[in-house]
Formats: sequence, C-alpha cells, structure tokens
Amino acid sequence: MFSQLGLSPTACASLARLGYSTPTPIQTKAIPLVLSGVDLLARAQTGTGKTAAFGLPIVQRLVKRGVTPKPRALVLVPTRELALQVHQSLAAYAGPSLRVVAIFGGVGMGPQLQALRQGVDVIVATPGRLIDHVQRRSADLSSIEMLILDEADRMLDMGFLPPLKRIAAALPRERQTLLFSATLPDEVINLSKQFTRSAVRVDVSGEQVVAVQVTHQVHHVTVDRKRDVLTDILTQDDKGQALVFCRTKRGANRVGEDLGFRGIRAGVIHGNKSQSARNRALDDFKSGRVRVLVATDIAARGLDIARLPLVVNFDLPLVAEDYVHRVGRTGRAGLDGRAVSLVSGADVSLLRDIQRLVAAPIESVGTPLAQTAHAHAPRNAAPSNAPRGPRGRRFGPGPGRRPDGARRHAFRGGRA
Repeated sequence: MFSQLGLSPTACASLARLGYSTPTPIQTKAIPLVLSGVDLLARAQTGTGKTAAFGLPIVQRLVKRGVTPKPRALVLVPTRELALQVHQSLAAYAGPSLRVVAIFGGVGMGPQLQALRQGVDVIVATPGRLIDHVQRRSADLSSIEMLILDEADRMLDMGFLPPLKRIAAALPRERQTLLFSATLPDEVINLSKQFTRSAVRVDVSGEQVVAVQVTHQVHHVTVDRKRDVLTDILTQDDKGQALVFCRTKRGANRVGEDLGFRGIRAGVIHGNKSQSARNRALDDFKSGRVRVLVATDIAARGLDIARLPLVVNFDLPLVAEDYVHRVGRTGRAGLDGRAVSLVSGADVSLLRDIQRLVAAPIESVGTPLAQTAHAHAPRNAAPSNAPRGPRGRRFGPGPGRRPDGARRHAFRGGRA
C-alpha cells in the first residue's frame, strides 16, 4: 500500500483517483528514500513507474512546505516529448496545489516566459532551452531544493554533460539530487558523483534489464529485403500498433513513405520535424489514428504508450543500451510485448553486444549471418582491422562512417 511508504492520506487519495492501487518495486524502494531527503541513484526496468517514484514524494514535500515565489524542484530530461509527459504526470499528482511548467525548445518562448513570471514550483525542462532562460534571467534557479535527472544515462553522456554542468553551477550546493534510469553503465555511475553526495544506490532490475513480459526476435535479412520483411511483420496482425525505430532521420522518412505506398498508415517523428509536427504524429499514434509510428531514438526514452504490443528495430542501435530503451516502449505495466529486430550481415557485431547486455532469450528467424557476415555485407564493409570508434565499433571506409559509407548518426547529444 502507498500509505505504508510514508505518503500522506491526501496523496494516497489522489493516487486512488488516478487508478494507482499497488506500488511497483522501484516505487516501494525509492519513495521512502526520496521523502527522507537523501541523494539517490536508481535503476529500474522501463515501464515500472519511475516517474511516480520520484514525482509523488517530490509533490508531497513541496505541498507540505507551501507555495513560494521561486521554483524549488527541477526535473531535467533529454527530449521534448519526455518533458511534456513528465509535466503531465507531475501536474496530475499535484493537482491545483502546485504550479508545474514544461520548458523545452522547438516552440515559442512567450508562453514559457509568462508562466515563469507568474511563479512556478516545479520546472520540467530540456537542458538547452533551460539555459536560454537562465541567460535571459527569466528562470531563477537559486532556490532549487531538488534536482532530478530522468533518463540519467542519457543525460550524463558526453553530449549533455557540458550543459548539465552549467545548470548545476546555477543551483544551490545544498540540494537533494535524484538520478533515475533503466541502464546505468559504470562510466555514468562515475560521472554521477559530480552531481550527488553519498548517493544511495537502488537497483530493482537485477540481471534482467528488460521486462520479462517482452519476447525478443531477430530476423536475419539482407539490406534490400528489410522493407519487405517489415511489411510482412506489420501485416501479420493488421489491427495492432507498432513503433518502428530507424537509425537516421532520412531513413525514418524513407520507411514512413514506403509504408504509405504499401497501404499502411504511418506517422514519422524525428528531430528535423517541427515540434507541432512531432506532437501531431505522437497524438495520432496514441489515439490510434495511425497504426505505425516510425521514429529515431527520440522516441526511445521515457515515452509511455499504453498497450503497445510491438516494437521493430528496422536498424539496430549503435549502442546496446539504446536497445533496452527502445524495446522498453512495449511490455509496460505488466502487459506482454514483442521486440523484433531486422539484422543484416553488417549488424552482427551490434547484435552480439545486445545479446550480451539483454539477459533474455532472443529467437532467431532465417539463416543466422554471424558466420557469413562478409558474404552479406556491402562490398566496402569494414575489414577486421578497420579503425574502431566509440565502444569499439568498427567503422567502414573511414572513421565516423558506417560500412555502407554513410555518416554515422548516433543519438548522442544532438537532435535525433
């Protein structure tokens, strides 16, 4: 019961109205610690209620202290979509008691400036736009008591680390810092020490980094057959929805257009789309107006899409941990889910990294290409002694290029 975790009767009544009855393991472990005021480094599988694990105790602590002129809690997230989602959750937990505002780029600053001028208790923000407001002196962070890094592994990678340091410099040294994520590699744990003080570790994932309700399947295909196989997968169940991940923005556009030509309604979301177009595509998908959403890794983090039965990796991610976040969009809240990956010969090493990370069986469909990767790879694929990039990846004809000669586009600090 939530009442046994230290939450007030008012908070528990609000949870009951929202349909929450039993806390998840991460909520059971984290909520009492957050209420106690300690720094926290928490890992839990995707879809297990991490937002409520930090959001509920934050709201309770702020409501107890009453409204003040300046913001007292700051939640930093890597994407605009996640900022909107976390904002909606915290606003629902708080009701009229607290003022919560979402700060992110791609939209006009006018409404954000007005909200900040009127006073706010909690800011949910992406780092870049928040820095814009700090420089304009429209956001005063001098009274922040709690800093939360959601999707902490993404927030602490080399792309976001510089802006995070700038934001941290504007915060009081005496504060509570909470880090939540589904994966916490050693390098992220080491970096987290720059922002926390004697953080308590909470890990409810164990060896299983992906929810046990998710089944994993690999289709071994040549590159020129990927779109045909994707169509076959999507038409096997012509009623269920699917989220399809591509490695690049251009690739996502091509796949979305191809599905349209084949009679499958699909929306496309990536960083080159305007914010209104991204919101519209996501709303169409959540409402069921389109069956398929094709996306880059911009949709891999934190998005809660109810009852999504299928995730397809049209391209494998370049970093194995990103696979965990992609497939975490299915199998949420105890529901069954399926993750299907289309793997060509050039992707065999990426698949091996994923298999080492994911402690779950992966069913293989078609002829495994592990022993015949060179036979299926493009002619200019990287030789065994090719230069290696981040995390030991072999590049193709030159550093920074894939085996097909195209520039690599890892979602690391830029827009996806």
